[in-house]
Amino acid sequence: MPSKYEQIDFSKIKLNSIHDRDSLVKIQDFRDPVKLTRKQADDLLDSFPPILAGNEFRALVASLKKSRGNGTPRIWTMGAHGIKVGISRFLIKLMEAGFITHLATNGAGVIHDTEIACFGHTSEDVSGTIIGGDFAVTKETGDIINKALDRAESDKLGFGEAIGEDILKINPEFIDSCLAVACYRNEIPFTVHVAIGTDVNHIHPSLNGAALGDATFRDFKIISKSISKLQGGVIVNLGSAVILPVVIEKAIAASQNMGYELRNFDGFDLDFIRQYRSNLNPVRRAIESGGHGGHITGHHELVIPLLTAILLAE
Repeated sequence: MPSKYEQIDFSKIKLNSIHDRDSLVKIQDFRDPVKLTRKQADDLLDSFPPILAGNEFRALVASLKKSRGNGTPRIWTMGAHGIKVGISRFLIKLMEAGFITHLATNGAGVIHDTEIACFGHTSEDVSGTIIGGDFAVTKETGDIINKALDRAESDKLGFGEAIGEDILKINPEFIDSCLAVACYRNEIPFTVHVAIGTDVNHIHPSLNGAALGDATFRDFKIISKSISKLQGGVIVNLGSAVILPVVIEKAIAASQNMGYELRNFDGFDLDFIRQYRSNLNPVRRAIESGGHGGHITGHHELVIPLLTAILLAE
């Protein structure tokens, strides 16, 4: 029996073209990592006072290097903000150098990643458009993402895998700044974790809700498998306040329930403010496992270029 309550009809949504839309973030503002010698990187790292964040930064560098050397997982979870402040190329370089073995994001992360790759700009002016009914109705973005979700359902793929493969086939002008494609090319899981109703494509007539749920659930099972192998590894949460921390929590719970050993992993939270849930997952959970848990509080557009330069030093 169908619901007895009235539902809004999203088929009546009027869509606009991205080519007629202003965006706050443009590909021209993206930057590439600076190249340091090993000595320059060591001297820079040594210049940080061994107090508070200075020690945490050293611990993060050491943990990522140790995990790469041991072949244990280097799982990164992130919100969408990092893409909007231009750090995609830094993350891609870290991925290519072996410092990321799994990258997870939320639905907004895929939206901004897709728009940057395909159109060279992203981030709508919400305050300037929502009252007039022009926010969240960019046709091209919804078409690309929702088409990938339909294919994910038919081909039994995860959300991130499907969008990475689809953008690779489109081969847009700015593909080299696309996280989804970089993961797909490097055979690194790229998982997308969605709460329905949170993202712009959810009000588009082309969305198949069943396909969305199926694809993001498959991605949850993929990240749960990665986390089940986390013993001795490291997990870094980059700017997700709620969605990814609770995904981490439930994946740990599932892994422990099924008998996987999750001991002595490290967990770091990188954000410009400290949040309740990201303090628990992964920071507190890492400490409980016998590993190190720490915070580095600062702007992504400063912390990630600095971290990348030190890790990639020749």
